[in-house]
Amino acid sequence: MFGSFQQSTLRLEVRASHQSLTQALTHPEKMQQWLAPIRLSPGLPEFLQPGLTYHSWVGPITIQHDVEAVDSYYLRLLLSRGVDGFHEWYWGDGWVQSRLEGVSLLPLNLAQSTSLLRLCQFLAALNP
Repeated sequence: MFGSFQQSTLRLEVRASHQSLTQALTHPEKMQQWLAPIRLSPGLPEFLQPGLTYHSWVGPITIQHDVEAVDSYYLRLLLSRGVDGFHEWYWGDGWVQSRLEGVSLLPLNLAQSTSLLRLCQFLAALNP
């Protein structure tokens, strides 16, 4: 894989319940709403499950996501193609944390910060 090793962990306070965060992070239909303009594979199930593989596209770059673990407070995705590494999510009432490590030509910290900002905006619209 070309690129450099990058790692970043961000934790934010959000005005959202544990339930809202669980839905936003584990239900592909909700994920697609806050991840736009990133596109997800069509035809995904109602919620992410261990063993599921899906793809996302950032312009012409494809990233493969293999769901390694998911429960009501945690999600771990193994990444390949455009990013070789992993993405972990942790959450609870009023907070969310994203940990991203991988080798890529993409600026992962910028992508992570942007996606967390979109998630916070999405949650704020749900919980005015």
